[in-house]
Amino acid sequence: MSNTISIPIENPWPRLGLRPLALAVMLLVLIATFFLSLSLGSVRIPFDQVLTIMLGGTPTRATWATIIYDFRLPKALTASLAGAALAVSGLQMQTLFRNPLADPYVLGVSSGASLGVALVVLTVGAAQTTLLSVVGVMGNLSMVVAACIGAAGVLLLVLALAQHVQSSVTLLILGLMIGYLTSAIVSLLLYFSIAERIHAYIAWSFGSFGGVTWNQLQVLAPVVLVGLVMAFILTKPLNALLLGESYAQTLGLPIRHARMAVVVGSALLAGAVTAFCGPVGFLGIAVPHLCRALLRSGDHRVLVPACTLLGATIALLADIAAQAPGSDVVLPLNAVTALIGAPVVVWMMLRRGMGREAFGV
Repeated sequence: MSNTISIPIENPWPRLGLRPLALAVMLLVLIATFFLSLSLGSVRIPFDQVLTIMLGGTPTRATWATIIYDFRLPKALTASLAGAALAVSGLQMQTLFRNPLADPYVLGVSSGASLGVALVVLTVGAAQTTLLSVVGVMGNLSMVVAACIGAAGVLLLVLALAQHVQSSVTLLILGLMIGYLTSAIVSLLLYFSIAERIHAYIAWSFGSFGGVTWNQLQVLAPVVLVGLVMAFILTKPLNALLLGESYAQTLGLPIRHARMAVVVGSALLAGAVTAFCGPVGFLGIAVPHLCRALLRSGDHRVLVPACTLLGATIALLADIAAQAPGSDVVLPLNAVTALIGAPVVVWMMLRRGMGREAFGV
């Protein structure tokens, strides 16, 4: 096996320093896209005025500062965090399961969050209990709490199962089965619910970066940062897992501990984003493959920072497109991310194949 794998384990930077340069370019593009997202929307704010506001100056119109500070800045930060989290989580899942179509939600975390939201939105609406007023008053916060509880419940179940399985493939199948089970329960709740509550649930399932407040960012940001730090720490174990579990074990890697750490880190990233933004799809599948193709590398010491930067950039671009700048129309975020992600996955399948080439090796 070692004669057929060509992953740059010892030195992540090739000759001429092209990959550090590529990461620097990605960072500059991310910064430019971030400020572009502050400028564009239903009301266009000149770029120089955006810079003035961000530097603490007084803009030409006072309402522009309100728009940026109260609406666009928290949304841009949320999109950046969510894009980075989903991209890195997808990279980890694809490596752990050696499946190029694995995504951050493959372990059923998203389905658990969806079940939590469905139980609050659909059953409360059907029962017409006093909790209905709580949902009405708390709004997005109640759904965030419900999604967190659902995602945490599924994560604990997956972690318990991971202690008793030998193969990552078995864990993958168990995660898919948990996802199918929770999706079936949600379908039953939808079938017996009233139209208004079904609409509320479907609106949540579209995904959005715009519903996160500054107070909620104080929860989302630390969780995502912890997950990203874990991903950076796990780059060497992920490189070893890329060679296969049997080979990694011969290198001295404790497979169960490494697998557990990867699952926890990935679930933190995917669960936090799902709880606050809804089940945002495709970014976790598409961005890792795009990074592998751009950098021509399977080394996670290169791919993790690349996915962090490119995932945040693409999430910002998707959010800009969903806002339909210059109009009052807001498109479903998942529709926009699918339009971005699906062509990337199709291109990957046709151009690079579904074997080792899909992992840049």
